[in-house]
Amino acid sequence: MKLPPRIRFSLLPALSAALLCISTARAEAPQTPPSGGSRGGTVSLERYRGKKSVVRGGRLPQTDSLQRDTLLCDTLRGAADSTQLRPDSLSGALPVQDTLLLRLTGGDSLLRDTLPADSLLGTTPAAAPADTARVERRRHWFMSDSMSLSRVCWMSVPVPGYGQIYNKQYWKLPILYGTFGTSLALYLRENSKFKPLKRRFEEITSQDMSRTEELDAVQSAMIRHNTRRQLYLIATVGSYLYFIGDAAVNYATNDVSSVKKATTLATICPAAGQIYNKSYWKVPIVLGGFASMVYVIDWNNRGYQRFKKAYRLRYDFDQQLKAYNEWEANHKDDPDVPAPVKPTQSTDEFKGRYTAEFLKNLKNNYRRNRDLSIIATAGIYILQIVDAHVDAHLKDFDVSDDLSMRIEPAVDYAVIGGTGVRPVVGFNFMLNF
Repeated sequence: MKLPPRIRFSLLPALSAALLCISTARAEAPQTPPSGGSRGGTVSLERYRGKKSVVRGGRLPQTDSLQRDTLLCDTLRGAADSTQLRPDSLSGALPVQDTLLLRLTGGDSLLRDTLPADSLLGTTPAAAPADTARVERRRHWFMSDSMSLSRVCWMSVPVPGYGQIYNKQYWKLPILYGTFGTSLALYLRENSKFKPLKRRFEEITSQDMSRTEELDAVQSAMIRHNTRRQLYLIATVGSYLYFIGDAAVNYATNDVSSVKKATTLATICPAAGQIYNKSYWKVPIVLGGFASMVYVIDWNNRGYQRFKKAYRLRYDFDQQLKAYNEWEANHKDDPDVPAPVKPTQSTDEFKGRYTAEFLKNLKNNYRRNRDLSIIATAGIYILQIVDAHVDAHLKDFDVSDDLSMRIEPAVDYAVIGGTGVRPVVGFNFMLNF
């Protein structure tokens, strides 16, 4: 039946109002959860999951990237096309649980493509935690929570006490600066007294090595101040290295392996890695070898300096004597050539008992032994680092005391030629190690 135009225009507002009431009632109607859904009348999230999406511990496992993207897009498009993800007819916004689900599964791009911006709860996606952490790491590079153990130790080298500040052990700073500062001040004080005595000793011995009262007094005072200076230097370096190692031991981050800590400590100070690994029987070997090599280096260096000076004095005496002999042989009667001074005796400590060539050989031998000792010391230093690293790895290696061998009979069955099954008798050989 065909309605008149006036009646047709009068029905349009009524139909619009009826459709609006139906959509509003449908949006506000409580949803009944399907079988096996959540309890308490809440909306089940099973309808938004793909076929291979399984929730364990509140996290969605990462599947193959191509399958994950395909399943996610198909699921979200199907949900968006259905009435389950339609925006509310009045406010134009999605329900809260639907929007959070889409953001959790990474469907923000699909929301932006299919729904208006006002329907996304009026907010923009938050910045990724990784980007935020990267910005914070760049901003606080000097004191970052994610700083590695190696970097903390390297920063403690130019800035003493940096490791204690990073580990928030501020009470150790007065001990560090008190010990280090006192030892350094005493070392500088003794060094200021040692230097003038050393220069005076060089002035005396550069001309003559004869023992005099002045030389004995200067040498005694120089040895006394040099001994104190070396002790204060050892205390200074020891306190400096100790607090760098303390920063490595008390490193705040717990995910650092014991292997890295042992290697770092062995690099900072010899035998520190062995102490950390509780291999205390190796400590005397490492320290004894290292101290012995340091003593050998000092011994050969002192011998090198001694014979170097003796060779220089004997060489000067030989040159003066050679010049006098040439003058006496060629220009003795020539009044125009002045006569050089005739040396009477060599001024080295051996008083001419050894030739210059012999003293030169001794000097070279001491120098070669000193250089070889330095190389051997470096080898011991590297070897104890390797030992600490390997020992830390082997700490978790289970070595059983069950070393046994066992032979027992064994029976098996074999199909022969398709005619039947025959038993096979033999022996099993088992070795436990």
